[in-house]
Amino acid sequence: MLSKLSFLAAVGTAAAVSLNDVCTPSYVQNVLPAAGTYSGITIDSSSVSTTLTSNYTIMDNTFFPDGVISFCNVTFAYTHDGRDDVVNVAYFVPDPSTFTNRFLVTGGGGLAINSGLSTVSGGISLGAVSGLTDGGFGSFNAQEDAHFLLANGTVNWENAYMWGYQGIHEMTVLGKAFTKNIMAMQNATKLYTYYQGCSEGGRQGWSQVQRFEEIDGASIGAPAIRYGHQQINHLYSNVVEQTLNYFPPPCELTAILNATIAFCDPLDGKTDGVVSRTDLCKLQFNMNSTIGTPYHCAASTGGGGMMGPGSSVATPEQNGTVTAQAVAVAMTIIDGLHDLSGKRAYVSYQPSATFTDAQTQYNNITGEWELSVSTLGSEFVTRYLELRNTSTLPNLNGVTYDTLRDWMYELWQTYEDSFQTTWPDLTNFQKAGGKVLHFHGESDFSIPAASSARYFNSVRDIMFPGPDYNTSTTQLQDFYRFFLVPGGTHCAANPDQPNGAWPQTSMNQLIDWVEKGNAPNMLNATVAFGANKGQNQQICMYPLRPLYTGNGTTLECVYDQTSIDTWSYTLDSFKMPVY
Repeated sequence: MLSKLSFLAAVGTAAAVSLNDVCTPSYVQNVLPAAGTYSGITIDSSSVSTTLTSNYTIMDNTFFPDGVISFCNVTFAYTHDGRDDVVNVAYFVPDPSTFTNRFLVTGGGGLAINSGLSTVSGGISLGAVSGLTDGGFGSFNAQEDAHFLLANGTVNWENAYMWGYQGIHEMTVLGKAFTKNIMAMQNATKLYTYYQGCSEGGRQGWSQVQRFEEIDGASIGAPAIRYGHQQINHLYSNVVEQTLNYFPPPCELTAILNATIAFCDPLDGKTDGVVSRTDLCKLQFNMNSTIGTPYHCAASTGGGGMMGPGSSVATPEQNGTVTAQAVAVAMTIIDGLHDLSGKRAYVSYQPSATFTDAQTQYNNITGEWELSVSTLGSEFVTRYLELRNTSTLPNLNGVTYDTLRDWMYELWQTYEDSFQTTWPDLTNFQKAGGKVLHFHGESDFSIPAASSARYFNSVRDIMFPGPDYNTSTTQLQDFYRFFLVPGGTHCAANPDQPNGAWPQTSMNQLIDWVEKGNAPNMLNATVAFGANKGQNQQICMYPLRPLYTGNGTTLECVYDQTSIDTWSYTLDSFKMPVY
């Protein structure tokens, strides 16, 4: 067998070989990252496997346009010296003739550290070698929580830090070296490195931007940062219902939601079924006006609704009129968590977001709707605070708003250096020339849009504290731009507001900014549903907000101080600053 150096010399350039040529274990073994590429890591060359896929169709991908691609899936394993562990990484390699000197880092969602083929396939369509990792959790399909505890009461801290940031970082460093080798890039040739992820994947993206300078550009959606606050916040709606002693049928909350959308839709100057100004909605809509509104929902065996796409929760037929109790629940949820002394602990969802966390369950024996404890919120109490190998809280007996605040603080303090991911000083990333496009659906039902706005403003306050608001914002936008997506739900276009567009091509705009210096003042977005499917729309860059003139025909991005103020919250329930 040829040595690596003689092998690469024989290959010459990437254009000289085909995808079939590179997609063999023997070829890959010769182009693995050299020993010492990442200190403390040893690659197992015998673990290499390759799989060739031709004419794979990308269709209805949330973050990438439709297309047909061919690629080689390369996987191999490595160990950390001194540990008895195995970490698997996968790199999806485009045909060398289509390679564009790019490497794409991808993240996951929920409690997964990768998103599988859905994200890396989009990278292939951009001519990028695209990577993912299993974080050492046992397989590419394994969830982080499966190995978070070594035993009840004992945290697997290696697992925690791999999940928090280290696993993605290692995959990135190894992947960049692998890309240069397999594509036979000359040392002087620039390899552009990008990141794409949403939700937990968005948090993972910020974990890299905040700590390292490996990435040239990051496309980050609805990040699950401020981890302690964010995860416990899923229990807030439950505690509101328990505290107010009213458990609304899902259809009743849907009636409130529909009335909210109907009132707030035209506040941007255009009536199109999309709430583009949730800020004005908060200021102008009186939710008490929905009291007495009739509602009816047929019996259902499941399939979506407020539980989100893919829900299989069955519900009986629901009839009635919106009650004052239901409105009180909805208003308290939107107002956000305050402790029992009235001080604010966290932000909540914008009006026009579905009340997913408030979903109740029907008791067939009593014929009543009752509390349904959020499983996502529960796990961060049982597993990550109480360190018990379970994800279920049977009830919330005795849990108050103060309890939620205290749980948030304990999670924050315990996992500040691993999960929290809110470090606001991005100076090193900025100096390295990195760029960030950050976006968040205004009608997100899982991660409040105000969470992202708060982080943007935290970075501005820390990095540019001297100038006035407009000057500091402009300075920040030199490398970090934030967009609120009208009508957008959690990491996707919103079927409840089908005329709203989603930034499906954000990576293309990011690449144009990084490689050509074309910073986007507006984000391109594509309508995903209904009669207008495929229509292009533009999204204003925060803090500017959309306002339509000419009977809804002309979009202006306007500065509105009243609007800006609605996105600013004082979280005075904590003595520590909450970035």
